[in-house]
Amino acid sequence: MLDPKLLESVISEVRSLFHRLRATAGELHGLGQSSAGLRGVLESLAEHGPQTVPQLARARPVSRQHIQTLVNELVEQGLVRLVDNPAHKRSKLVELTSAGRVAQGRMRQLEERLLAQLPIQASAKQLETTVSVLRQVRDAIENPAWRGTVRKAARVHGKGDRQS
Repeated sequence: MLDPKLLESVISEVRSLFHRLRATAGELHGLGQSSAGLRGVLESLAEHGPQTVPQLARARPVSRQHIQTLVNELVEQGLVRLVDNPAHKRSKLVELTSAGRVAQGRMRQLEERLLAQLPIQASAKQLETTVSVLRQVRDAIENPAWRGTVRKAARVHGKGDRQS
């Protein structure tokens, strides 16, 4: 049986690591306070191709407004552009510009060089196991049945329906 206290320790470490990585992205890439978000949008577009703002938001999950703010900043910097979406008349696709592809590639190369120097003692097998366990936790949390359980618990505890 799963030990909820041990799982909470894992989640706490993931949360702490997320915040540290966010701060590091800001320091490393110098994109301002939104560095991690801007970097994330560029990475999503590089990995998955052009997407709408709602698609980018659902993948995180964050609000469309937050992603729109990031996209607007990236458009101003010339790293992405908005193009017509053949599947939807009003919802434009966000795509990388050539400058955006270059910037994202440079970010990734810099991060890979730095991560190779990270002083941790972990074997490839340990890292593979870590990825597998974290993926299982994420998949379980994203499962629609679990989302329903969360919404029900929120109603019972007076939190009302919140967007998931």
